[in-house]
Amino acid sequence: MQKERQTTKGSKIVGHKISGYIQRFLNFIISFVLILIFIIAAAYALFVLNDNRRIYSAAENVQEDMLKLKPDEEKPDFSKLCSINPDVCAWLTMDGTHIDYPVLQGETNLTYINRDIYGQFALAGSIFLDCQNAKDFTDSYNLLYGHHMDGGNMFGDLDLYKKSEFFEKHDTGTLLLPNKVYDLKVAAVLITGVSDERIFQLQNWPPKWKDGQLDYIRSQALFVRDDVLNALEKCEHPQLISLTTCTSEFTDARTVVLAQMIPVEDKDRKE
Repeated sequence: MQKERQTTKGSKIVGHKISGYIQRFLNFIISFVLILIFIIAAAYALFVLNDNRRIYSAAENVQEDMLKLKPDEEKPDFSKLCSINPDVCAWLTMDGTHIDYPVLQGETNLTYINRDIYGQFALAGSIFLDCQNAKDFTDSYNLLYGHHMDGGNMFGDLDLYKKSEFFEKHDTGTLLLPNKVYDLKVAAVLITGVSDERIFQLQNWPPKWKDGQLDYIRSQALFVRDDVLNALEKCEHPQLISLTTCTSEFTDARTVVLAQMIPVEDKDRKE
């Protein structure tokens, strides 16, 4: 009887030891898996961070190269830019922002969405004119696209116009063409959807678009300059340029900055 008790007691001790070993082994496995998950997550985060830095650095490097070739406003010369890419059609500058880029126009609206001026793949893409617009900006409504990039790159700085103080103080820009210069006067900023036909369907902007479209802009604008819209209403041949980019207010949201295009005559530039 005593031997049976000793045997039972010994079995319990051995069982407890085995159970302890198993528990420690399981704890080790769980700890190892958790550490491995942490290492993988950290490595992925570093990869994403470095990849983003590479993307933004590439965009900045291209802009630095292009700024060296920016045409002079007094006598725009696009020969060097066009020798790099004949799809260059203009140069856009928005005062008080980082927006200071050549404008391209591709065969489709996908041509330069992820391609730089050199024709190389670039997630930042290029600033480009809608493929249905006239390349010489003679249309009454001209639609430009650009990616929303951090640090104000590409059209990232369109966000600034959604702040009332900035909108009030910064209302000018310039559009340089090979044979013409336009002063730009910011008229309004909107937050709308990519399916907004009033903004993104060029057929809704016939030559005599003023009344209906300006009323729509007034009703939808986050901020608006009535003096600019009033000037557009009085203008015999009004022209608008629309700068558009992605935003995060809702799914497929877009920030749209609209500006009046005012042709600058040679005599005005000299003065």
